[in-house]
Parts: sequence; structure tokens; C-alpha cells
Amino acid sequence: MTTVLSLGRAAQLAGAIVSVVALSACTTTAPVTPPVAAKPSLQSMLAQAGTASSTGQKEQAVKLWKQAAEAYPADKSPWLSIAQTRYEAGQYGDAIVNAQEVLVRDPNDTLANSIIAISGLRLSTRSLADLSRQNNLSGSIRTESQDLAKLLRESLGETVLVPPAAPAAAPTPPARGKVATKKGGKARQEDNSANPFDALK
Repeated sequence: MTTVLSLGRAAQLAGAIVSVVALSACTTTAPVTPPVAAKPSLQSMLAQAGTASSTGQKEQAVKLWKQAAEAYPADKSPWLSIAQTRYEAGQYGDAIVNAQEVLVRDPNDTLANSIIAISGLRLSTRSLADLSRQNNLSGSIRTESQDLAKLLRESLGETVLVPPAAPAAAPTPPARGKVATKKGGKARQEDNSANPFDALK
């Protein structure tokens, strides 16, 4: 009888242990996640990039503008700043790419359109100069270049794109009389006028 009771008690004890283990598994707490930091405002990000740019750290500024563009993808301001910086550095290809990002967000942005137009012209001018030096400006490339030059002249209202250099002014002779030198090498005025400074006019 004692053996039957002890076996029943052992079964109850084993059932209680299993229940406690099962309940303890259900009550374990999930790992605590750290709070997400608030996203900085666009103005603060642009101000930070502007400070870097004004201190001469142009690449750091571009990196910060790109971060702002990722954080605020609908805003054109970071792209416009990058385009302007690339244009000022003479990196016209990059300036065009970034200005096109501005136009995706605002097709009527005048500065972005200007950067694209002028950067494109500067790249074209370089390439045409290289082709001319290599004597390879012929055929369809030459015809297309002439058509583009004509379009530019008409857009600017000019008859020529690059005005010729002004001819050097010919020296003007003295207004009155001749200048002759004395034996000592000094110039003297041979003139009947009363004003000795006429030769300086």
C-alpha cells in the first residue's frame, strides 16, 4: 500500500514539475529593444551640410546632403546643393546627374535647368576642342555641331557664339608737334603752343 501511495505521489510531483516548467516558458520576457532615435529635421541636416561646405569640406558636405536626400526623398534641396557643388568644382557630368534628380521632384526648377544646360555646353565644348585638335571633327559630328551652334546663336540672339578678340589699338601719335631728344636724353616739346602738357594728352 505504501508503494502504491508513493508512486501516486511521485506521479503528482512529476506532473507539477512539468506544469511549472511549461508555465515558466510562457512567462519569459521578450528582449528589450532600445528606443528608436528621432529623425533629425531636414533643416538641421541641411544646416550641418552647409557648415561643412562653407569650411571647405565639400565631400563631407555632399555626404551629408546625400543622407538628407535619403531621409527626405521627396525634397529637392539636398540634390540642388549637390548639383551646385559639383558644378562649381567643374564636375559637370555629376552636376547634370544631380540636377536631373531635382527636376524629378520639380520640373520647373530654373537653377537645375541652368546647371544642366551650362554643364552640357561645357562638356560639349571640351569634347569638340579635343576632336578639333585630333582633326576628327567631320561627317555627321561636324554637321550636328554646326546645327547646335546655330540653335545656340538663335537662343542667345547673337550672330556669333564667341566674339572675335578685339584688335590691339594702334599707338596714337602726339597731338601737336614732335617730341625730340636733347643731348642729355631728355625729351623736349617742339611746339609753338603755350601749354607744355599738350604732349601728354
